[in-house]
Amino acid sequence: MSRAALPLALALLLAACGRGAPEAAPSASPSAMTSETTDAQRRTIPVTIESGGKRHTFRAEVAETAAQQAQGLMFRTDLQPDDAMLFAPYPAGGGAPQVAEFWMKNTPLSLDIVFIRADHSIAAIAPSTTPLSEAKVSSGEPVAAVLELVGGRAAALGIAVGDRVSW
Repeated sequence: MSRAALPLALALLLAACGRGAPEAAPSASPSAMTSETTDAQRRTIPVTIESGGKRHTFRAEVAETAAQQAQGLMFRTDLQPDDAMLFAPYPAGGGAPQVAEFWMKNTPLSLDIVFIRADHSIAAIAPSTTPLSEAKVSSGEPVAAVLELVGGRAAALGIAVGDRVSW
């Protein structure tokens, strides 16, 4: 990131986090930072979901740090069908799994939010979330990771609670 872009990126991140974001949960939303920053700070890995005898593999950016998890996908306007974001470990830094609460503030895309237990099974799926909503989307039980997909993708592929996720 250039020196000129750093103050702007920090200001946007602080503004997004400071307006009612749940303290213990990141915003499950698109990124305020440039693609240059995203590429430089996040690694991309394959994430596979086994569902109904089929395997679906996604290219997932990994949000590992608290800052990356708070940023999520905020402000992004484009996500390809096989793109994803993996929040792992959740919460950032590890620790015991916990109930995850996300929201869509500053997120113009609809997402499927897939909540993943410590045993890598899917605990819950919040399908086709409402863009820009401040309503909380909860895992309903403690989870160790969260995967965000293009809205409607889980249903289109037949992905369901109980399916296995690997990365």
